[in-house]
Amino acid sequence: MSGDSSKTDQFDTLFLSIAQHHPEGAHQLLDTFVGFLGRKTDFFTGGNEGDWEKLVMNTFKKHEKVSRSRHEAELKERRDREAAKKAKKLEEETVKPAEIKELTDEEAEQFQKEIDQKNDKAATTVDDNSGKSNAFASGSATTSSKIEDDEDESEKGKLKPNSGNGCDLEKYKWTQTLQDIELRVPLEINFKAKQRDLVVNLTKKRLTCGVKGQPPVIDDEFPHEIKLEESTWVIEDGKVLLFNLEKVNKMNWWSKLVQSDPEISTKKINPEPSKLSDLDGETRGLVEKMMFDQRQKQLGLPTSDEQKKQDVIKKFMEQHPEMDFSKCKFN
Repeated sequence: MSGDSSKTDQFDTLFLSIAQHHPEGAHQLLDTFVGFLGRKTDFFTGGNEGDWEKLVMNTFKKHEKVSRSRHEAELKERRDREAAKKAKKLEEETVKPAEIKELTDEEAEQFQKEIDQKNDKAATTVDDNSGKSNAFASGSATTSSKIEDDEDESEKGKLKPNSGNGCDLEKYKWTQTLQDIELRVPLEINFKAKQRDLVVNLTKKRLTCGVKGQPPVIDDEFPHEIKLEESTWVIEDGKVLLFNLEKVNKMNWWSKLVQSDPEISTKKINPEPSKLSDLDGETRGLVEKMMFDQRQKQLGLPTSDEQKKQDVIKKFMEQHPEMDFSKCKFN
Protein backbone atom coordinates (compact mmCIF):
# COMPACT_ATOMS: atom_id res chain seq x y z
CA MET A 1 0.00 0.00 0.00
CA SER A 2 2.88 2.34 0.80
CA GLY A 3 4.42 1.46 -2.58
CA ASP A 4 1.28 2.54 -4.43
CA SER A 5 1.25 5.75 -2.43
CA SER A 6 4.86 6.59 -3.31
CA LYS A 7 4.08 6.18 -7.01
CA THR A 8 1.10 8.53 -6.94
CA ASP A 9 2.49 11.12 -4.51
CA GLN A 10 4.63 12.55 -7.31
CA PHE A 11 1.45 13.83 -8.99
CA ASP A 12 0.05 15.53 -5.87
CA THR A 13 1.43 18.94 -6.77
CA LEU A 14 -0.04 18.72 -10.27
CA PHE A 15 -3.46 17.58 -9.00
CA LEU A 16 -3.51 20.28 -6.31
CA SER A 17 -2.81 22.86 -8.97
CA ILE A 18 -5.72 21.54 -11.07
CA ALA A 19 -7.99 21.34 -7.98
CA GLN A 20 -7.43 25.04 -7.31
CA HIS A 21 -9.30 25.78 -10.55
CA HIS A 22 -12.40 23.92 -9.28
CA PRO A 23 -13.87 26.08 -6.52
CA GLU A 24 -17.07 24.01 -6.32
CA GLY A 25 -15.17 21.07 -4.85
CA ALA A 26 -14.55 17.38 -5.58
CA HIS A 27 -17.61 16.78 -7.75
CA GLN A 28 -16.54 19.52 -10.17
CA LEU A 29 -12.97 18.16 -10.29
CA LEU A 30 -14.27 14.62 -10.87
CA ASP A 31 -16.60 15.82 -13.64
CA THR A 32 -13.67 17.49 -15.43
CA PHE A 33 -11.50 14.37 -15.16
CA VAL A 34 -14.21 12.00 -16.39
CA GLY A 35 -14.94 14.38 -19.24
CA PHE A 36 -11.25 14.22 -20.15
CA LEU A 37 -11.38 10.41 -20.18
CA GLY A 38 -14.45 10.46 -22.43
CA ARG A 39 -13.02 12.98 -24.91
CA LYS A 40 -9.35 12.00 -25.05
CA THR A 41 -9.34 8.22 -24.32
CA ASP A 42 -11.33 5.04 -25.12
CA PHE A 43 -12.16 4.64 -21.40
CA PHE A 44 -15.89 4.10 -22.05
CA THR A 45 -15.69 2.42 -25.51
CA GLY A 46 -12.50 0.38 -25.43
CA GLY A 47 -13.83 -2.62 -23.55
CA ASN A 48 -16.91 -4.70 -23.01
CA GLU A 49 -20.07 -3.04 -21.77
CA GLY A 50 -19.90 -2.47 -18.05
CA ASP A 51 -16.11 -2.93 -17.78
CA TRP A 52 -15.53 0.74 -17.03
CA GLU A 53 -18.08 0.61 -14.19
CA LYS A 54 -16.32 -2.33 -12.54
CA LEU A 55 -12.97 -0.56 -12.90
CA VAL A 56 -14.31 2.66 -11.39
CA MET A 57 -16.01 0.89 -8.44
CA ASN A 58 -12.97 -1.27 -7.66
CA THR A 59 -10.64 1.74 -7.81
CA PHE A 60 -12.89 3.91 -5.63
CA LYS A 61 -13.43 1.13 -3.07
CA LYS A 62 -9.68 0.50 -2.85
CA HIS A 63 -8.94 4.16 -2.14
CA GLU A 64 -11.94 4.48 0.18
CA LYS A 65 -10.47 1.68 2.31
CA VAL A 66 -7.04 3.34 2.35
CA SER A 67 -8.53 6.74 3.19
CA ARG A 68 -10.70 5.40 6.03
CA SER A 69 -7.77 3.47 7.52
CA ARG A 70 -5.59 6.57 7.40
CA HIS A 71 -8.37 8.71 8.91
CA GLU A 72 -8.94 6.24 11.76
CA ALA A 73 -5.21 6.11 12.45
CA GLU A 74 -5.06 9.91 12.62
CA LEU A 75 -8.05 10.02 14.98
CA LYS A 76 -6.48 7.39 17.24
CA GLU A 77 -3.18 9.28 17.29
CA ARG A 78 -5.01 12.49 18.17
CA ARG A 79 -6.99 10.78 20.96
CA ASP A 80 -3.80 9.20 22.34
CA ARG A 81 -2.08 12.57 22.26
CA GLU A 82 -4.96 14.27 24.09
CA ALA A 83 -5.11 11.44 26.65
CA ALA A 84 -1.37 11.73 27.28
CA LYS A 85 -1.69 15.50 27.66
CA LYS A 86 -4.56 15.13 30.17
CA ALA A 87 -2.65 12.46 32.10
CA LYS A 88 0.40 14.71 32.32
CA LYS A 89 -1.72 17.65 33.49
CA LEU A 90 -3.42 15.49 36.12
CA GLU A 91 -0.04 14.25 37.31
CA GLU A 92 1.25 17.82 37.64
CA GLU A 93 -1.85 18.92 39.55
CA THR A 94 -1.79 15.93 41.89
CA VAL A 95 0.43 16.63 44.85
CA LYS A 96 1.67 14.23 47.45
CA PRO A 97 0.55 14.81 51.03
CA ALA A 98 3.21 16.28 53.25
CA GLU A 99 5.40 13.67 54.86
CA ILE A 100 5.25 13.28 58.62
CA LYS A 101 8.70 13.64 60.10
CA GLU A 102 9.36 11.43 63.10
CA LEU A 103 11.52 13.26 65.67
CA THR A 104 13.91 11.71 68.12
CA ASP A 105 13.58 12.68 71.80
CA GLU A 106 16.60 15.00 71.44
CA GLU A 107 15.15 16.65 68.30
CA ALA A 108 11.76 17.04 69.95
CA GLU A 109 13.35 18.67 73.01
CA GLN A 110 15.35 21.08 70.83
CA PHE A 111 12.27 21.86 68.74
CA GLN A 112 10.29 22.63 71.92
CA LYS A 113 13.05 24.98 73.12
CA GLU A 114 12.91 26.89 69.83
CA ILE A 115 9.12 27.13 70.13
CA ASP A 116 9.38 28.43 73.72
CA GLN A 117 11.99 31.01 72.70
CA LYS A 118 9.79 32.21 69.85
CA ASN A 119 6.78 32.44 72.21
CA ASP A 120 8.80 34.42 74.76
CA LYS A 121 9.90 36.86 72.06
CA ALA A 122 6.35 37.30 70.79
CA ALA A 123 5.08 37.85 74.34
CA THR A 124 7.46 40.81 74.83
CA THR A 125 6.07 42.59 71.76
CA VAL A 126 3.60 45.26 72.89
CA ASP A 127 0.63 46.07 70.68
CA ASP A 128 -3.15 46.17 70.84
CA ASN A 129 -3.43 42.39 70.54
CA SER A 130 -0.79 41.22 73.00
CA GLY A 131 -3.37 40.44 75.66
CA LYS A 132 -5.38 38.44 73.17
CA SER A 133 -2.34 36.43 72.09
CA ASN A 134 -1.64 35.47 75.70
CA ALA A 135 -5.29 34.61 76.24
CA PHE A 136 -5.24 32.34 73.20
CA ALA A 137 -2.11 30.60 74.43
CA SER A 138 -3.79 29.83 77.73
CA GLY A 139 -6.70 28.20 75.93
CA SER A 140 -9.46 30.84 75.83
CA ALA A 141 -11.28 31.49 72.55
CA THR A 142 -10.41 35.12 71.77
CA THR A 143 -10.52 36.72 68.34
CA SER A 144 -8.79 39.78 66.88
CA SER A 145 -10.66 43.09 66.98
CA LYS A 146 -12.10 44.83 63.93
CA ILE A 147 -10.98 48.15 62.51
CA GLU A 148 -13.83 50.57 63.14
CA ASP A 149 -12.20 53.92 62.34
CA ASP A 150 -9.86 54.35 59.37
CA GLU A 151 -9.40 57.00 56.69
CA ASP A 152 -9.40 54.27 54.06
CA GLU A 153 -12.97 52.98 53.68
CA SER A 154 -11.69 49.67 52.25
CA GLU A 155 -9.96 48.92 55.58
CA LYS A 156 -13.03 49.29 57.76
CA GLY A 157 -14.39 45.99 59.04
CA LYS A 158 -11.11 44.14 58.54
CA LEU A 159 -9.37 42.62 61.56
CA LYS A 160 -6.28 44.11 63.14
CA PRO A 161 -3.23 41.86 62.79
CA ASN A 162 -2.05 40.16 65.96
CA SER A 163 1.44 40.60 67.38
CA GLY A 164 2.78 38.14 64.81
CA ASN A 165 1.14 39.90 61.81
CA GLY A 166 -1.45 37.15 61.54
CA CYS A 167 -4.80 36.58 63.22
CA ASP A 168 -6.25 35.13 66.44
CA LEU A 169 -9.41 33.26 65.48
CA GLU A 170 -11.84 31.27 67.59
CA LYS A 171 -10.40 27.85 66.76
CA TYR A 172 -6.81 28.60 65.78
CA LYS A 173 -4.12 31.25 65.59
CA TRP A 174 -1.62 32.05 62.85
CA THR A 175 1.34 34.39 62.49
CA GLN A 176 3.50 35.21 59.50
CA THR A 177 6.72 36.63 58.13
CA LEU A 178 7.39 37.35 54.47
CA GLN A 179 8.87 33.86 54.24
CA ASP A 180 6.52 31.58 56.15
CA ILE A 181 3.40 31.09 58.25
CA GLU A 182 3.12 29.47 61.66
CA LEU A 183 -0.27 27.96 62.51
CA ARG A 184 -1.40 26.63 65.89
CA VAL A 185 -4.57 24.54 66.11
CA PRO A 186 -5.60 23.56 69.68
CA LEU A 187 -7.33 20.17 69.81
CA GLU A 188 -10.50 19.76 71.86
CA ILE A 189 -9.50 16.45 73.46
CA ASN A 190 -8.86 15.13 76.96
CA PHE A 191 -5.96 12.86 75.98
CA LYS A 192 -2.56 13.21 74.35
CA ALA A 193 -3.06 12.88 70.61
CA LYS A 194 -0.95 10.60 68.42
CA GLN A 195 -0.70 10.61 64.65
CA ARG A 196 -3.29 7.82 64.40
CA ASP A 197 -5.86 10.01 66.20
CA LEU A 198 -5.68 12.82 63.64
CA VAL A 199 -6.70 13.65 60.10
CA VAL A 200 -4.14 15.91 58.42
CA ASN A 201 -4.00 16.48 54.67
CA LEU A 202 -1.69 19.26 53.52
CA THR A 203 -1.23 20.20 49.86
CA LYS A 204 0.20 23.28 48.15
CA LYS A 205 -3.28 24.82 47.91
CA ARG A 206 -5.36 23.28 50.72
CA LEU A 207 -5.33 22.22 54.36
CA THR A 208 -7.61 19.75 56.11
CA CYS A 209 -6.92 18.98 59.77
CA GLY A 210 -8.71 17.81 62.88
CA VAL A 211 -9.39 14.86 65.15
CA LYS A 212 -10.74 11.62 63.71
CA GLY A 213 -14.47 11.29 64.35
CA GLN A 214 -14.87 15.07 64.76
CA PRO A 215 -15.65 17.75 62.12
CA PRO A 216 -12.36 19.13 60.76
CA VAL A 217 -11.14 22.33 62.39
CA ILE A 218 -9.89 23.56 59.00
CA ASP A 219 -10.97 22.26 55.60
CA ASP A 220 -10.37 24.98 53.03
CA GLU A 221 -8.02 26.35 50.35
CA PHE A 222 -5.15 28.75 50.97
CA PRO A 223 -5.36 32.14 49.23
CA HIS A 224 -1.83 31.55 47.88
CA GLU A 225 0.33 28.49 47.26
CA ILE A 226 2.85 27.09 49.72
CA LYS A 227 6.04 25.10 49.12
CA LEU A 228 4.84 21.67 50.16
CA GLU A 229 8.31 20.11 50.31
CA GLU A 230 9.47 22.84 52.76
CA SER A 231 6.36 22.78 54.97
CA THR A 232 6.03 20.62 58.10
CA TRP A 233 3.67 19.85 60.97
CA VAL A 234 4.06 18.27 64.40
CA ILE A 235 1.93 17.49 67.45
CA GLU A 236 2.89 19.84 70.29
CA ASP A 237 2.40 18.47 73.83
CA GLY A 238 -0.23 16.08 72.45
CA LYS A 239 -2.79 18.91 72.44
CA VAL A 240 -1.88 21.31 69.61
CA LEU A 241 -1.21 20.90 65.89
CA LEU A 242 1.71 23.11 64.93
CA PHE A 243 2.24 23.86 61.23
CA ASN A 244 5.09 25.73 59.56
CA LEU A 245 4.08 26.66 56.01
CA GLU A 246 6.71 27.97 53.58
CA LYS A 247 5.37 30.62 51.21
CA VAL A 248 6.01 30.41 47.47
CA ASN A 249 5.73 34.19 47.03
CA LYS A 250 8.03 35.75 49.62
CA MET A 251 7.03 39.29 48.67
CA ASN A 252 3.44 38.99 49.81
CA TRP A 253 1.67 39.38 53.16
CA TRP A 254 -1.33 37.06 53.48
CA SER A 255 -4.60 38.74 54.47
CA LYS A 256 -6.12 35.41 55.57
CA LEU A 257 -4.99 31.84 56.24
CA VAL A 258 -7.77 30.15 54.24
CA GLN A 259 -10.44 31.50 51.92
CA SER A 260 -13.29 31.34 54.47
CA ASP A 261 -11.38 33.36 57.10
CA PRO A 262 -12.09 37.05 57.76
CA GLU A 263 -9.47 39.39 56.29
CA ILE A 264 -6.82 41.18 58.30
CA SER A 265 -5.55 44.60 57.26
CA THR A 266 -2.15 44.05 55.67
CA LYS A 267 -1.67 47.84 55.84
CA LYS A 268 -1.55 47.53 59.62
CA ILE A 269 1.22 44.93 59.53
CA ASN A 270 4.34 46.20 61.24
CA PRO A 271 7.21 43.74 60.69
CA GLU A 272 10.35 44.04 62.77
CA PRO A 273 13.15 45.71 60.77
CA SER A 274 15.55 43.03 61.99
CA LYS A 275 13.59 40.43 60.03
CA LEU A 276 15.26 41.67 56.82
CA SER A 277 18.48 40.06 57.99
CA ASP A 278 16.77 36.66 57.93
CA LEU A 279 16.00 36.88 54.21
CA ASP A 280 18.23 35.53 51.47
CA GLY A 281 20.19 38.08 49.42
CA GLU A 282 17.83 38.24 46.43
CA THR A 283 14.64 38.47 48.51
CA ARG A 284 16.15 41.05 50.84
CA GLY A 285 17.19 43.20 47.87
CA LEU A 286 13.66 43.11 46.45
CA VAL A 287 12.11 43.97 49.83
CA GLU A 288 14.48 46.90 50.37
CA LYS A 289 13.74 48.16 46.84
CA MET A 290 10.00 47.98 47.51
CA MET A 291 10.40 49.86 50.81
CA PHE A 292 12.54 52.53 49.13
CA ASP A 293 10.07 52.97 46.25
CA GLN A 294 7.17 53.23 48.69
CA ARG A 295 8.90 55.99 50.65
CA GLN A 296 9.79 57.83 47.43
CA LYS A 297 6.16 57.74 46.23
CA GLN A 298 4.94 59.06 49.57
CA LEU A 299 7.40 61.96 49.26
CA GLY A 300 6.49 62.60 45.63
CA LEU A 301 10.00 61.60 44.50
CA PRO A 302 11.04 59.25 41.67
CA THR A 303 11.26 55.52 42.36
CA SER A 304 14.52 53.64 41.86
CA ASP A 305 13.54 52.64 38.30
CA GLU A 306 12.47 56.18 37.43
CA GLN A 307 15.70 57.54 38.90
CA LYS A 308 17.75 55.15 36.75
CA LYS A 309 15.96 56.35 33.61
CA GLN A 310 16.59 59.99 34.55
CA ASP A 311 20.29 59.28 35.19
CA VAL A 312 20.64 57.56 31.80
CA ILE A 313 18.94 60.49 30.02
CA LYS A 314 21.05 63.04 31.92
CA LYS A 315 24.28 61.22 31.02
CA PHE A 316 23.25 61.00 27.36
CA MET A 317 22.45 64.73 27.28
CA GLU A 318 25.85 65.54 28.80
CA GLN A 319 27.57 63.41 26.15
CA HIS A 320 25.63 65.08 23.31
CA PRO A 321 25.39 68.81 24.14
CA GLU A 322 24.92 69.60 20.45
CA MET A 323 21.44 68.05 20.52
CA ASP A 324 18.40 70.08 21.60
CA PHE A 325 16.33 68.26 24.22
CA SER A 326 14.31 71.29 25.36
CA LYS A 327 11.07 70.11 23.74
CA CYS A 328 11.43 66.43 24.62
CA LYS A 329 9.27 64.78 27.26
CA PHE A 330 10.73 61.81 29.10
CA ASN A 331 8.59 59.35 31.06
